[in-house]
Order: sequence, then C-alpha cells, then structure tokens
Amino acid sequence: MEVEINMNVSPEDFDTLTEIMNIGVGKVASLLNEITASHIRLSVPQVQIININDIGSQDLVPENEICAQVRLDFSGPFSGTSVLVFPSGSAAALVMAITDEKPDTPELDLIRAETLKEVGNLFINGVMGSIGNFLREHISYSLPDYYEDKIEVLKDFKETTNNENVLLTTTNFYVENINVTGIIFLMLEIESLNLLLKKIETISAEESSGL
Repeated sequence: MEVEINMNVSPEDFDTLTEIMNIGVGKVASLLNEITASHIRLSVPQVQIININDIGSQDLVPENEICAQVRLDFSGPFSGTSVLVFPSGSAAALVMAITDEKPDTPELDLIRAETLKEVGNLFINGVMGSIGNFLREHISYSLPDYYEDKIEVLKDFKETTNNENVLLTTTNFYVENINVTGIIFLMLEIESLNLLLKKIETISAEESSGL
C-alpha cells in the first residue's frame, strides 16, 4: 500500500527544524572544540526536501571525491540516518590532531577508522540527543559504521524507506587551527516528517500556554 505524504511544509516549519538542528550541532561543536583546542565555525543548517537520487548533485563536496563517512541509523517515533562526512585530507588532519600520530604511522588507516567512528558517534549522538530532548522522545541508534566512498553512496538510504523523497538537513563546520572541514547530514524519512511536525506543534502550543 502506498503511503500518502503531505508535502506542504511551511517556511515556519523549516525555520523550526533549522533551529532544532542548530541547537544540537552547537552543543556538539563545543565538545569538538575541547577535543581539538580549536575554534569551530558552523554554517546555518540547510533544510530541504529532495529526491534521494539527487544527493550527489548538492555541490557539498566534489562529485568524484572519496570521503571518510561515519553513519548511524536512528529509529523511534522518527526514523532516518545521520552521516558525518570528511574530505580525505580533513579526515587525516583531524585524526592526527586528536591522536598525535604522524603521517607515516604504519597503523594510521586503522587508527583513522576507529578515531573517526568515535568522533562520529559523539557528534551524531549529540545532535540526535538534543533533538530527542527537545521533542521529549527516546531515539535509538545503530552502532557507527565507517567507510570511504563518494558522497552519492548516501543514495542507498532509499533502501530503508518506502519513499524516495527525504528531508535532508546539512550543516558544514570548519575546525580553524587544523584546517579541517566536515559536513553533518541528517536524512529523515518523509513518512516520519508529519509526525515530527505535529510533535513540534504540540510542544510549541504547550510552551505558549505555560504548561
């Protein structure tokens, strides 16, 4: 049976979703600041509804660049996936800054995978934890999965959903002292979007009435 999706998302809804993401990313950025002793610059989260097949055309990273990616799927009242993406040069620089390893360390590839998994786990759990706290909902996470591939590999998210359209939120960040850039992707099943918006409306109404 095909699920009927209400795609009428208002500008106010997008503003609210952007603010929720902003809170989560801001809290996690302060943690990364402590780990790297560097100032973290964040872009304003971009929220849009796209066809998942267009993920590679978002001009977020060069089309054929191999990126380090850490992915966590989440489930609960809302289902989706979060991915932390680093261009390969940034991934290596971040790992060396955190671990003090040198470029010629024989085990650097293994160290990089494990370190970025931990960073991804910290980042994504922090962002989703803030969203869950705001929504007063418990969200469950998968274990982090690390891989190196083109950004278009994110298209496989459509295998877990009944609809090829997704709510995509992206936030770019820059770690100043070590010249590291990264992107946080949050993809939410469209089937979950109406539930999320209704929950936001309920909370906003309660806060307005002083409950």
